[in-house]
Amino acid sequence: MPLLAERRPGEQAFIVLVLPAAFGAICGVLLGISAGAYTVLTLLGILGGIAAGYDHATAGEGALRGIAGGSLFGTFILLAHAVAGTHAKAKLPDPHVVLPIATTLIAIALGAIGGALRARALRSAARTAPAGRA
Repeated sequence: MPLLAERRPGEQAFIVLVLPAAFGAICGVLLGISAGAYTVLTLLGILGGIAAGYDHATAGEGALRGIAGGSLFGTFILLAHAVAGTHAKAKLPDPHVVLPIATTLIAIALGAIGGALRARALRSAARTAPAGRA
């Protein structure tokens, strides 16, 4: 899997900006439909946060990615839910602005975990690569 920095700029923008915003919007719509579906998808977002961090060579880079992904994810949950105009089936923090703050902080940690995992994999690959291929 290539690092994010090795991808074309259009791919980078889509991965970093569009995917977390779209996933947040889907979760925001589901927030007004089903508490269970909303909860399951937001929990699956944990895997997405780690995977996003894994796109980077270090924990620090992964954490920075978490700022973008987490803030977009949480903000688009609220935006899509507001546009849908439905009553929330799951509990939201009060005030609602706490949600994007919380998703950003969580995504920073998840991104750092993913980046640390990638850094470990890169170090392991460098140790096991035949001489001249590292």
